[in-house]
Amino acid sequence: MRKINERYTRETYDENGLLKTYRLEYPENYNFGYDIVDDIAVNDPQRIAMYWDSVHAEPRKFTFADIKRMSDKTANFLAGLGITKGDRVMVILKVKYQFWFTIVALHKLGAIAIPATHMLMKHDVEYRVRSAEVKAVICMDQNEAHIAVDTAEDIPSLKYKIMVGAPRDGWLDFDSEVEKASEVFERRDTKASEPMLMYFTSGTSGNPKMVMHSHVYSLAHIMTAKHWHQVDPEGIHFTIADTGWGKAVWGKLYGQWIMESAVMVYEYDKFNPSEILDLIEKYRITTLCCPPTMFRMFINAGLEGHDLSSLKNCCIAGEALNPDTYNTWLKQTGLRLMEGYGQTETTLTVANLRGMTPKPGSMGKPSPQFVADIVDEEGNSVPAGVNGELVFKADCPGIMIGYYRDPEKTKETLRGGWHHTGDVVWKDEDGYIWYVGRNDDIIKSSGYRISPFEIESALLLHPSVLECAVTGVPDEVRGQLVKATIVLRPGYEPTEDLKKDIQNFTKKETAPYKYPRVVEFVDEIPKSINGKIRRVVIRKKNEEEYAKKHSA
Repeated sequence: MRKINERYTRETYDENGLLKTYRLEYPENYNFGYDIVDDIAVNDPQRIAMYWDSVHAEPRKFTFADIKRMSDKTANFLAGLGITKGDRVMVILKVKYQFWFTIVALHKLGAIAIPATHMLMKHDVEYRVRSAEVKAVICMDQNEAHIAVDTAEDIPSLKYKIMVGAPRDGWLDFDSEVEKASEVFERRDTKASEPMLMYFTSGTSGNPKMVMHSHVYSLAHIMTAKHWHQVDPEGIHFTIADTGWGKAVWGKLYGQWIMESAVMVYEYDKFNPSEILDLIEKYRITTLCCPPTMFRMFINAGLEGHDLSSLKNCCIAGEALNPDTYNTWLKQTGLRLMEGYGQTETTLTVANLRGMTPKPGSMGKPSPQFVADIVDEEGNSVPAGVNGELVFKADCPGIMIGYYRDPEKTKETLRGGWHHTGDVVWKDEDGYIWYVGRNDDIIKSSGYRISPFEIESALLLHPSVLECAVTGVPDEVRGQLVKATIVLRPGYEPTEDLKKDIQNFTKKETAPYKYPRVVEFVDEIPKSINGKIRRVVIRKKNEEEYAKKHSA
């Protein structure tokens, strides 16, 4: 094996074998599609790129030669429609294998891929397609996302609607059109610094922001796969994530393929921990990454009867790790859960890397790929043991280009040459970083990042809701639950039936996973002197109630 990743990295190690310095080097015209996928396909064509399994279809296996051929055909199909460099294409494919053909094809074209969750509702789709001036949507037929696209209004940029699955009126049939396309696709001129990928990320004081990444973003994930996931080039890596979320390209695409490792993809309707454990045994998965919630569910389902001996490394991200989960998993499998941290705006920035001994509950140490600091409100570095905001030098590979069409928000986040995460942390005397909370109230539940603003906007559409505040409340399984604190309009009484009606209403107005599982009716919501809702007061009350309940 040629170790293609070493072309792009320069590494040094200390006397204990721990990564000490790390630098990325790449040509001006670097492109993941050509320089990684096609390179491996030409020089090692039978190397497995992906194992794909599904509750709906027969398992499939794809080599890098398969991915090159199908991405070239997909690129020719899209180019024939007029998709070219800089065009925005939204991809809503859950974990259909066509996602991998599509995203590699878009990279080759120099178009900008916009992965999105299949749980979006009509207004979610309209906002995203309109604000990004999306030219084409590629969607699957197994959910209602295509209906949201069909009913979207006043979007002149949207020219093409493409369906994976049973074709609908007004939609092009992805599979048949790709099958007709040529396998020969000549390299297009793209630059490493040009935009490649866009994600919508939640905010608390406005609509979702559009995070833009360049082609270098894919290379920045070598650190993710090599030193955190610790993928085996002859093994199989399994990150459990929908392609609508950034976590998918963290663990099901870039770093893993640059390391020449196969990825596991499993399509299911509802998460079943025993089913996943069976899959690990069936495919002999070597490395695994998912939120702590899932590891708790694995443990609760019972590891007995499952052969997990193929696993060599397990990673977690997305929410705080309960030490009991860490210790139980270690006791039953002999494997430490290696926590990591990053944002939609970054790649992996803090982690327990290869050779480190985790401290349960700590995110780990800053990646050598980044220059990190913890600062106070004036931007001054704080000493060990003192809370501050986690920041990174903005010119490090892996940091976003900026927020698309939002120069003010970009300037605010990338100010003074530093990327401001908005996350409050502290470091101990050994340099390990511990998470405290978000400055902007983002809720983290079962690995999802949820914006209170979006849920509050939906709740206020209900005829009974006068005022509301959405916060996260502690939960042993999900990390946090979404809670709605509501002041009712005159004439409405706080009943269980009304609570259920509000919950069901919210599920229809925004993505179902965002609905408030906890609803509290109150006479008034705490506010500052200028009328701003003080979520911090609600959170503190929730945390005190949780602590009292669990100390009894």
